[in-house]
Amino acid sequence: MAAALEFDPGLPISLADDFLAFEYGEGMFGPQPEMRRLDAIRPSLRDPQCDGPDPVYGIAMDIGRHIDRPALQDRMLLYGAVVYASGRLGSEPVRSQGHVHAIAPHSGWSPPEIFEIWSGKAIVYAQERAEDNPGRCIAVTAGPGEHVVVPPGWAHCVINADPEKKMSFGAWCDRQYGFDYVGVRAHRGLAWFPILTHSGELEWQPNPHYERSSLQQRSARDYPELGIDGSTSMYPIFLRSPDTVMFVSDPARVSDVWPGFVP
Repeated sequence: MAAALEFDPGLPISLADDFLAFEYGEGMFGPQPEMRRLDAIRPSLRDPQCDGPDPVYGIAMDIGRHIDRPALQDRMLLYGAVVYASGRLGSEPVRSQGHVHAIAPHSGWSPPEIFEIWSGKAIVYAQERAEDNPGRCIAVTAGPGEHVVVPPGWAHCVINADPEKKMSFGAWCDRQYGFDYVGVRAHRGLAWFPILTHSGELEWQPNPHYERSSLQQRSARDYPELGIDGSTSMYPIFLRSPDTVMFVSDPARVSDVWPGFVP
């Protein structure tokens, strides 16, 4: 069985009904998702000994249409699909552990990333640095069809903000992607923990292993400075105008945007 996504990503893809996986339609390529187990993310949780769904989420890196594969490879772009379990990780919502993108050898940059929510309710949390002083800390809430861009070098995680249902999204990534967990793990997580109250509301608690910081909470927005207006899904945008998403694999082409960029 398969379940339709709440937002059409412009690809023949659907959610597997009973597992953290996807079903690919005609003309598509994509792997079976790699499962992220609870034990792998425990070091970054507020309560590392908590119970919760296991696996926590499934991630399928490098999906698309067969006909588009050469263009994706030539541009060093990769499209990924992720589905999160419902439920809670102790007092926290289901989420990833947080990381910084490793430097991509071909560009010399820590690549940015474009998230497109397909179903459920997500929060993309990002902070400027995984150091004692985390810099700006921003939590962006997004629903189906909305986008969030995380700029180069920022530590970040994605959160399933609705514990009653699965959440899924697509993401444009650099083909030479890599994850750096060192700073996040050294601080036992990111600078702010999302906490679900007994009534289901989401609150934020600071991680005491960082210096004091403030948290900005925002809704998803368009990104005119990057040519993203949110009017359509990101995969068809790539097909129509590949340069629109080329800042993912070539961040230097918009280097003037990044210093003051707000996710």
